[in-house]
Amino acid sequence: MRSRHHFHIDHLGHSVSATVQTGHTPVVEVLVDGKSTGYATGRNDRPVTVAIELPTDPPTAATVRATPGPGVPRCLLLMTEDEEPHVMAPRLY
Repeated sequence: MRSRHHFHIDHLGHSVSATVQTGHTPVVEVLVDGKSTGYATGRNDRPVTVAIELPTDPPTAATVRATPGPGVPRCLLLMTEDEEPHVMAPRLY
């Protein structure tokens, strides 16, 4: 059964939102400041990684990692390998 889950975080002055659609083929769409910047599909409950850029000067590379299951989906914003991941808060819309 498919369902949609929404996540959000404000980081470095920018809004990062992710929509995770669960099911046999999970779909993750990422928006930065309201603009679609990344999209990826996965298989079953395996984590899905989407590479994005934050529009800073110079642009900052980042990654959103969504775990569609088992259970409730989760999303993390990853900036660099040395930095701790940022948990994206679930949204109800």
